[in-house]
Amino acid sequence: MPEMEPATSQPRWQRVLIKLSGEAFAGEQGVGLNPEAIDYLAREVIAVHQLGVQTAVVVGGGNLVRGAALATTGIEHATADYMGMLATVINALALQAAIERYGVDTRVQSAITMQAVAEPFIRRRAIRHLEKGRIVILAAGTGNPFFTTDTAASLRAVELNADALLKATNVDGVYDRDPRKHPDAIRFETLSFEEALQRQLRIMDLTAFTLCMERTLEVVVFNIWEPGNMRRIILGERIGTTIRAEH
Repeated sequence: MPEMEPATSQPRWQRVLIKLSGEAFAGEQGVGLNPEAIDYLAREVIAVHQLGVQTAVVVGGGNLVRGAALATTGIEHATADYMGMLATVINALALQAAIERYGVDTRVQSAITMQAVAEPFIRRRAIRHLEKGRIVILAAGTGNPFFTTDTAASLRAVELNADALLKATNVDGVYDRDPRKHPDAIRFETLSFEEALQRQLRIMDLTAFTLCMERTLEVVVFNIWEPGNMRRIILGERIGTTIRAEH
């Protein structure tokens, strides 16, 4: 079990959903599976779980297959999206194996039925796993083509009555413009959903964002590669950008 510093305060939420992009599983190599990166992600998720927070994770699959990109090669869009969903199952199993090496119990649930490797996604069963202290890893997106894994994360967060959605990224929050192209870009500490829409900030796809806004689900966008960020967010530190119904 990774050694973690004792919590200095009570967690601000009881149940969270963490969205991990597929690219995070590739680490610096950009594609494929990087064992060191996956082990790091596992330890970061465990750090949240060790605070007594019920933890669910939605994984992307862009490190292996990106449906939208495949759809431009002549493969039917729906088929390409299903291929992307299968990629997320591979990532989910890799994350499960990494977490369980540390002795933490997990369950993988897939929106596409594949009984040999994962449970089907059943809302009440997933909630029961969370209540029993298991980390639930959710794969295969929504199970439907034409929806992103961001939409899957928003949908599952709402279905599981999560208190917050933590969106792990490669940058330290939401900026008024691309900080990689504009060194003078300004990072927001907090945003309202309405302001984010008015500024046309690309935090997640519109379907996912609208679902969070309608359900007043708090969203935190942060840099996953800063060790301990998720744990500190859970304990109330202002890290990244928080998007909520009101400032």
